[in-house]
Amino acid sequence: MTLSPSSLEPYRRVAPTGTVDFLLRLAEHIQGRRFLHVNSTREGGGVAEILSRLVPMMGELGVKTEWEVMTGDPEFYATTKSIHNALQGADQVLTEAMLEHYLDVNRANAERIKPEADLVLIHDPQPAALIQARRPEDKWVWRCHIDLSGPQRRVWAFIRRFVVRYDAALFSLPAFGQELPIPQYLDYPTIDPLSDKNRQLARKDVWRSVENLGVPSDKPILLQVSRFDRFKDPIGVINAYRMVKRYHDIRLVLAGGGAADDPEANRVLEDVRAAAGRDPDIYLLSLPANAHLQINALQRAATIVIQKSTREGFGLTVTEAMWKGKPVIGGASGGIVVQIIHGVTGYTVTSAEGCAYRIRYLLNNPDLMRRMGEAGREHVRQNFLITRELRDHLTLLAHLTS
Repeated sequence: MTLSPSSLEPYRRVAPTGTVDFLLRLAEHIQGRRFLHVNSTREGGGVAEILSRLVPMMGELGVKTEWEVMTGDPEFYATTKSIHNALQGADQVLTEAMLEHYLDVNRANAERIKPEADLVLIHDPQPAALIQARRPEDKWVWRCHIDLSGPQRRVWAFIRRFVVRYDAALFSLPAFGQELPIPQYLDYPTIDPLSDKNRQLARKDVWRSVENLGVPSDKPILLQVSRFDRFKDPIGVINAYRMVKRYHDIRLVLAGGGAADDPEANRVLEDVRAAAGRDPDIYLLSLPANAHLQINALQRAATIVIQKSTREGFGLTVTEAMWKGKPVIGGASGGIVVQIIHGVTGYTVTSAEGCAYRIRYLLNNPDLMRRMGEAGREHVRQNFLITRELRDHLTLLAHLTS
């Protein structure tokens, strides 16, 4: 059987040579197999964005692919946010009652979803306990998108008792792997270069969109796009901006929002508003989860993009910015250090002072900014496009279900 899905053809223009042909040949070996993704939200965050594009692409290649989203009450999402933070190293208090409620919600979702497929891929801690509902004949893989390099031990011990029952685990970085009795694989997250968030935009459309968001275009723009999350350090970005402001007339835009499974975002946004004060050159944009074209325009309008995370799973906003030819200054954490080649595609920093220094250096060297942007775009093309992640998923399905 020869496959030639039309939706993959446009990727020949942007992906490395031979990528699409390889995907078509690989898909011939796994026709008709069933693949199920389960995560905790349909909108908001990198996982949902990836799945919204990856699932239909897999289906068009002949794999019967479904995407289920678990549901829960506010108590469940507050618990899973604490679990998320604890696994990324923050001190959290999780009572036995909270953990029991987590299990109850997972049991209820198992009854509702009935997770059955040749390969079931469970994303992150929220649905990890669904493994208790597996059929013996199915293969299950746990996909961890967060920084698991230094977890709170009690919480990791709780989640680990479910993870060890999977057939394999996928991590975004080698440093995130843990001692487990199951195979572990490396799988960098990716972006879709043809999605609304990443496709090429005409210059006039870029500036029209930015001005519609209320951001003037008469000064260089520093931009950070991320959830309003303490691990993204938006207040540290404000502090860095203020150090630079004494020497350069610039604007700072912090653009983001929340997700259905993140109950802390509004509290963090209030703290950021207090830190910004009445500065007329700081713009806080709380955007809906589907504001893909607006984010695309902001990233293309930015002079420098910042992602000053203190903890990060991978940081796809870095990937997005580099794809648009922007130099990026990122926190030296998680997948940011894989994406930013220090001094080549951008800089990694560990403090607001270091961030401010690199911003000033780039503003004073526009030719360097251009060269970094070109190098960053090629780095993304070779390593972080969705066609590569599609290849990895098809390969995993072929390997585990052969």
